[in-house]
Amino acid sequence: METDAETDLPEFTKVLIHSRCNVSPRRLTEPGPSASQLQDILGAAAAAPDHGQLLPWRFVIVPAAQRARLGEVFALALQDRDPNASAAQVEAAREKAQRAPFLMLVVARLAQQPVTPDAAPGRGAQQAQATQAEVNDAERLVSVGCAIQNVLLSAHAAGFGTGLTSGQALGSARLRALFDLRENEQAVCCVNIGSVAKHKPSPLRPQLTDYVSQLS
Repeated sequence: METDAETDLPEFTKVLIHSRCNVSPRRLTEPGPSASQLQDILGAAAAAPDHGQLLPWRFVIVPAAQRARLGEVFALALQDRDPNASAAQVEAAREKAQRAPFLMLVVARLAQQPVTPDAAPGRGAQQAQATQAEVNDAERLVSVGCAIQNVLLSAHAAGFGTGLTSGQALGSARLRALFDLRENEQAVCCVNIGSVAKHKPSPLRPQLTDYVSQLS
């Protein structure tokens, strides 16, 4: 029997979304996600909206054995920007790569992506090119953000803390070379995951009236 009764958002969903907050990588410690947990956490990104199924993002995990290389890029990128940076500042930049148990770079694939058979399976090159042309960078970045949020919420649901980090080093030629970024690719942020060493009060959230209006 059909009814007009409204269905409330499940309590777990509300709690999950509203209790998630950014955690500084300094407060993320071992243990990090297991291999099986990572499969679930990263797999959630595949449910993000993706107009034309272009997959306008990819993730690059930075394992412990490669953290020193990334740290050196952070340090050198700082020195490129500021030749007068102190030894302490350079070391602080280098140390940023060593904080969270799990670290990965999020890369956005922007417009003018070369059409390849792998990029659009089952489509003709002409149709694939037309689809790619109509999906602009704004749409692609929305998809990237949704993929990231799915990862953050999945990690939070598994009991982990998460933090997004960025900075000028992500736009450096050194980082682009380390991650072999193509011309149409852009480093967006790093995702850090681990156990929360110290919890802090949740930040104040904006009210609906702060960001919702009605066309009149």
